[in-house]
Amino acid sequence: QVRVVESGGGLVQPGGSLRLSCAASGFTSDNYVMGWFRQAPGKEREGISCISSSDGSIIYADSVKGRFTLSRDNAKNTVYLQMNSLKPEDTAVYYCAASRMSYYCSSWTYDYWGRGTQVTVSS
Repeated sequence: QVRVVESGGGLVQPGGSLRLSCAASGFTSDNYVMGWFRQAPGKEREGISCISSSDGSIIYADSVKGRFTLSRDNAKNTVYLQMNSLKPEDTAVYYCAASRMSYYCSSWTYDYWGRGTQVTVSS
């Protein structure tokens, strides 16, 4: 069966960095695309960085563009989210997900989800 497991969350001070990892199994990178989402207290889940099925390009939300970077290791079926210059507004539960077909970073297009990892940015 398909499994998606994210890790790497924790507590970090403003301006600091974290790298999240997402290990996937049960499918290949040729058949699925991966994305990162987050949900802050009192807010709906939002897409922050996703791979598009149209051309393989990486989409970033405006709120994280220039600070976050998605990378991948296809041989290991693993994707990463490098988060730099973290702000208190980045505090949220971060989720990794896989989609059979997705052109935009919309949660309803994703089929398999990890359980989430908490990221807290605070002094």
